[in-house]
Amino acid sequence: MTASGAAPGGTTLEPRGARRSRPTSRQVDLAVLLGLLAFAFVMRIPDLAARGTWDADQGHDMLVLRSFVRDGIVPLLGPPTSIGDFHHGALYYYLLTPAALITGGDSPLAVTFAIALAGVAAVGVTWWLARAIAGPVAGFVAGLAMAVSATAIEESTFIWNPNLIALSSSIALAGAWRAWTTQRARWWLLAAVGTAVTMQCHVLGVTLLPIVGALLIADARRRPPGPARRAVLLSGLGGVAIIAVTYLPLALNEALHDFSESRAAIDWLAAGGEPSSLALPLRMFVVLTRVVTWPVTGLITNAPLASLLALTLIIGIVFWRWRSPDGLERVAVRWLGLGLAWTAGFLTFAASGLATVIPGLPNDHYHAFADPMVFTLVGIGAAAAWRAWQQARGDAAPRPIALVPLVVMAVALVGLVAWNVANLPPATAPDGGFPAADAAGQRIQAATTDRAIAIRSLPDFKSPDTYVYPLVRDGVRIVDEAETPTLVIVCDDLFAAAIGAACGGPAEEASLAATPFKGPLETRDRFEAAPGRWVSIYVAP
Repeated sequence: MTASGAAPGGTTLEPRGARRSRPTSRQVDLAVLLGLLAFAFVMRIPDLAARGTWDADQGHDMLVLRSFVRDGIVPLLGPPTSIGDFHHGALYYYLLTPAALITGGDSPLAVTFAIALAGVAAVGVTWWLARAIAGPVAGFVAGLAMAVSATAIEESTFIWNPNLIALSSSIALAGAWRAWTTQRARWWLLAAVGTAVTMQCHVLGVTLLPIVGALLIADARRRPPGPARRAVLLSGLGGVAIIAVTYLPLALNEALHDFSESRAAIDWLAAGGEPSSLALPLRMFVVLTRVVTWPVTGLITNAPLASLLALTLIIGIVFWRWRSPDGLERVAVRWLGLGLAWTAGFLTFAASGLATVIPGLPNDHYHAFADPMVFTLVGIGAAAAWRAWQQARGDAAPRPIALVPLVVMAVALVGLVAWNVANLPPATAPDGGFPAADAAGQRIQAATTDRAIAIRSLPDFKSPDTYVYPLVRDGVRIVDEAETPTLVIVCDDLFAAAIGAACGGPAEEASLAATPFKGPLETRDRFEAAPGRWVSIYVAP
C-alpha cells in the first residue's frame, strides 16, 4: 500500500468503518418517515379532548357505538347523510368499535384518538405513494404537506364518518400503484379494501371507484392474453367481492325494512338532488377549486386568493409533468390529474351543493378522498423541480432558467407550510367540544329532579343527540313527552331561517304553542350551551 492510502493498481481504500458511517437510502427513508409521523402526531394529539367540534353527528355516532358495545345492538346502517333520507355505510361503526369497546362507549376521547391515529397513518401512506412515484423528495414534500395541513389536522381531531377517508383512499391509491409498478395482481385486493372503506364512510366515496378501476383496466390491457391478464381480472373480481361484502349489512337492512334506503335514494334523485343556482361552467369551476385546494388552503371563501394560487400551482404541475420523460411518473401524473378532473366533474352533478358555501355547514368532506391525490401531486412537482436544478448544475454551462421551477416550488412549499401553521385549528373548538356538551348535560340534570326527560330539537330535522349522549352516559332516560314532566328544547340559531324565529326564547315559545306539552310548564333554566346553540329546560309546576 502506498503512503497516500492507495492500494496497488490505484484503487483508493476508505478508512475502516467509513462505509458503515454513511446511512443507506433505506435508513434515510425510515428516518424521514418516522420524522413525518412524529410531526403529524404532535400536530394532532394535543388538546384532543376539546379540540374537535361536538354536535348532533358526534352525539349520534357515540350513541350508536355505545349501544353496540354495551347492548349488542348491531348497526346495519351508518350515519345519516346530509343530502337525503338515506345513510352512509355501517362499516364506519365497525372500524371504530375497538376504540369504543375499551371504555364501553363512555369516552369520546378514545374514539377521537383512534381517528387521530388514522390521520397520522394517512401521512405515512401518502409519503410512500409520492416516494414510489417520484422519489424521496416527492415523498418528503407530500408527507410534510399533509402532516401540516390545517384541514387534514382538523379532520383528524373529531368524530365524523369522512374523517377516516384520508387513510382509506390513500391505501386504495397506494395499493393500485403498487399493483401497477410490481405487476403483482394481488395488490389490487388491497386497493379494493381501501376503496370499499372509502365508499362505506361516505356515499360519494363511490367517486374513487372509477379512478382505481381505470388503472386496473389499464393494467389488464397492457398484459398479453394469458395467465398474467387473467390474474389481474381475477383480482378485479376479488375486489368487487370485497366491496360487495361490505354492503351486506345494508342488504340485510333492506330486507328487514322494505328497502327503505333504496326508496329514500330514489325519492331524492327524483326530486332533483341538490339544487344549485349557478350556471354549469361556474359551478364546475367552484367545485374543481374546492376539490383541489381544500387540502392545502382550506375553505375557498376563507382564502380566495390563496385558493386560486394553489389551484394554479397544482394544475400547472399536472400540465408540466404530463409529458414527463420518466414513464412511471408520466402515468402517475395523468392518472392523478384525470382523477381530480373526474372527481370535480362527477361532484358537479352528484353534489351540486358544493357550489354554494354556507358558513358553519361544511361539505368539503364530500371529496376528502381526493386529498391524497393533491398532496402527491405537490410532492411530484417539488421532486421534478429539484431534479431539473440538479441536472442543470451538472451541465457545463447551466442555464439560470432551470432554477425557476425550483424557486416556484420552494416559495409555494414555504407558503403552504406558513399558511397552514397560521391557520391551525384552535386548541378548543368554537363550540367547546365534548367538555362543553358534558357541562351542559350536567346543568340539565341539576335543573331537573326526574331521571327521565323528553327532548325536542329545533329545527326538527336536526337531532338533539348533541346532549342526548352525555345525558344517557350519565344514566338519564330519554322518553316520549307523554312519559315525563320534564321537557328540554335544544335550538340551533344557525337554522333560524328554517325555524322561523330566533333561539333563546321566541323559537322555543313558538314550538310550545304549535305543539303543546301535555300540561303547563315553567321555565326552569335557559342557557347558551355553545355559540348559537340554546338549551331551554321546562318543568311541570
